[in-house]
Amino acid sequence: MRPKILLLALLATAAAAVAVTSSAAPDRARLVARAILPAATFASGPPSGQFIGAGPFNGVAVPFATQPVQGFSAVLPAEEGSFWVMPDNGYGAKANSSDFLLRVYHVTPHFRTAFSNAAHGGDGTVTVGDFIQLRDPGGKVPFPLTRPDRLLTGPDFDIESIRKVKDGTLWFGDEFGPFLLHTDATGEVLDAPIQTPGVQAPENPFRVLPANLPSSGGYEGMALAGNGNTLFPMLEKAVAGDDPQVRRIYSFDVRTQTFDDERFLYRLDPGSVSIGDFTQLGGHRFVVIERDNGQGTAAQIKRIYEVDLHKVNPDGTLVKTLAVDLMNIADPAGISLPGRPGDIGLGATFTFPYVTIEDVLPLGDDRLLVINDNNFPFSTGRNPSLPDYDDFIVVQSEALDDEG
Repeated sequence: MRPKILLLALLATAAAAVAVTSSAAPDRARLVARAILPAATFASGPPSGQFIGAGPFNGVAVPFATQPVQGFSAVLPAEEGSFWVMPDNGYGAKANSSDFLLRVYHVTPHFRTAFSNAAHGGDGTVTVGDFIQLRDPGGKVPFPLTRPDRLLTGPDFDIESIRKVKDGTLWFGDEFGPFLLHTDATGEVLDAPIQTPGVQAPENPFRVLPANLPSSGGYEGMALAGNGNTLFPMLEKAVAGDDPQVRRIYSFDVRTQTFDDERFLYRLDPGSVSIGDFTQLGGHRFVVIERDNGQGTAAQIKRIYEVDLHKVNPDGTLVKTLAVDLMNIADPAGISLPGRPGDIGLGATFTFPYVTIEDVLPLGDDRLLVINDNNFPFSTGRNPSLPDYDDFIVVQSEALDDEG
C-alpha cells in the first residue's frame, strides 16, 4: 500500500474510533494524528544564530554550527505521505537573521494515531529530507543582497507563504515589501520581486514615502485558486486608514503577473491580532488561521475559520464559520500523550497553545494538517521551560462545509 493511502486509511480508522468514543459535541474538532519534530533539528549549511544575542535561550546555546530547521510558515503537499515546509526569515527581524538561509524543506511525518503499533501507524517522529535553497544567481533582485554568492537570507526577504503553480514554478509571499517572489522549482529567482500597488512596509527597499503598513505587516497567507492561475495573497496587518481589524486579500494573475482589481476583506475576531495562513479548501471555499499574541497559559484565540468568496457581510467582509478551535480539540484516544514534565494542553482536551500557528493544509474528508511556527529558540508555548518543537497535527472537523 502506498504511504499516503496507508496514512489516509489509518486516519479514517482513527477518526471513526474517536467519533464512537468521544462525547464531544459534533462540531468539536478531533485529533486523529500527531507527529513531532524536535526543536533542536539542524540541516547542513553555514553557522547561524550569531546575531540573536548571547544566549542561552530557553536552555539553548547559540550560535548554531549549521542551519536550524525551524519557523515553518507554509506547507505544500509533496509525494504521497510527505510535505514541503517553508521557514520564514529566521529569527524575526532583518538585523538578526543575516546568517539564516531561506529554504523549503522536504519532510515525512510518521503520524501517531489511535491505532499506532508495531504493524500500523507511526511512532510520531518526522524525517527531514532534502531542501530547496532560494537563490538569485542571475541578479533578478535589483537591490543589494546580504551574501555575495546571492543565496537568499533573512534580511533579503521575509517569506511567509508559498504556492506551486501549474508550470511547476513557485510563488512566495513576502512581508518586507510586501513582494511576490517568483522562482523555478529549484528555488532560483526568475523575475524581479513584484511590489504591491499602493502598499509599502517600513522594510521595503524601494520606499520613498512613509510606510502605510506596520513593520513586517505584508503577506502572511497566500491561497491559490482552483484554476491554478490566481493567487490570493493576504496581508498580516491592517493598511493605514483601514479598519484595524480588517485584512486585505488581493488577487494576482500568475499568467500576466499583474494584480487584478478584485479584492476581498477579512475581519478578525475581537482580541485577534493576526492571520497565520490562508488556503483553498475547495472551489470558492478557503480556510484562515487567526490568532492572538498569547502562548502557553496566556493563549486564547487560536482558530481556523472557513470563508466563502461568494458570501459577504453587509460591511463588505467575508462571512466566516468556525471550523476548528485549536484551544479545544478532543483527544479521547490519548494520541497526544505522554508528555514531558511541564507540558500543557495534552490529554482528553488537546490544545495548540503556540504564539504563531502558520500552516494549514486540507487533506480531504474534513481533515486538516496544522503545524506551528516554533520560533526556535524563543517560543515556549507547550512548556514554559523548553523551546517549542514543530508540532504536526491532523484534526477532523465536522464543521467544515462539504458543499462546493
